[in-house]
Amino acid sequence: MRKVLNFVNDNKKIIIVVILIIVLVGTIYLMKPKDEGSVSTGASQMSPTEAKLTAILSSINGVGETEVMINEGESGVLGVVIVCVGADNIMTRNDILNAVSTALSVDKKIIAIYSKK
Repeated sequence: MRKVLNFVNDNKKIIIVVILIIVLVGTIYLMKPKDEGSVSTGASQMSPTEAKLTAILSSINGVGETEVMINEGESGVLGVVIVCVGADNIMTRNDILNAVSTALSVDKKIIAIYSKK
């Protein structure tokens, strides 16, 4: 017990610094905003809108596996990227473009559609 007290007395500054670092890290962790409106998809997060749009597009005839990214700003949707199986067919691509434009009420010019490997 005496050794512990001697150690604490000899290293007060170091112990205080370590405690402050632990408190700081804990505070940062607790203050970090939680992304409650997201769906976990492994390495990335998907918003509820992206999840709904992915489900809708995947159900269109000719569209297979689909990935959706919606870039949103304060003024609304800034851009949409769709990567899906079947996008190399012009008719399917047109169906995707119309569906996304209608679902998000956005101009077709901000929608990019790419074929998935």
